[in-house]
Amino acid sequence: MAASPDAVTAAGTGGLSALVQQTAEQFGVNWPDLLAQMISFLIVALLLRRFAFKPLLRLLDERRQRLADSLRDADAVRAEVARAEADRRAVLEAARAEADRILVDARQAAEALAERERRHAEATAAEIVARAGQEAQAEQARMRTALRHELGALVVQATTAVTGRTLTAEDQERLRQEGLRELTA
Repeated sequence: MAASPDAVTAAGTGGLSALVQQTAEQFGVNWPDLLAQMISFLIVALLLRRFAFKPLLRLLDERRQRLADSLRDADAVRAEVARAEADRRAVLEAARAEADRILVDARQAAEALAERERRHAEATAAEIVARAGQEAQAEQARMRTALRHELGALVVQATTAVTGRTLTAEDQERLRQEGLRELTA
């Protein structure tokens, strides 16, 4: 809406307030109601600011702070998990190394034990062979002695049969000794 020429003249002659009043009348502004509405608006705005916006902003700030704290805590937890994983890997690696060392030690101990047992078995076998050899020699000596006695008895018996006479104990012993000398020679 364009201002009337009278309003422009009034503004030019110094009446800004007259122009405002004329415009307010043209729009039907009721000044006491406008003033009451402005005061009501200010009161509502102040009350909203104090009881709604400030607590809401404080709540949003607290929430933002909790979120930031949660993110920091999550980063700390991730770092701790990474450290724990690294520690776990280190422990596993150490356990593997220890297990390998134990296996090597066990193999060496088993080989040493097998070697000791082999040596013991060889020594036992050599001992058994030596005892068997000694027993065989003793048995051979016993058999020779028995054979000598048997042979002496046979010589005496044969001589008695050939000569037809009974030999004395001295003759039997002499013939036995001669027969043994001939056998051993």
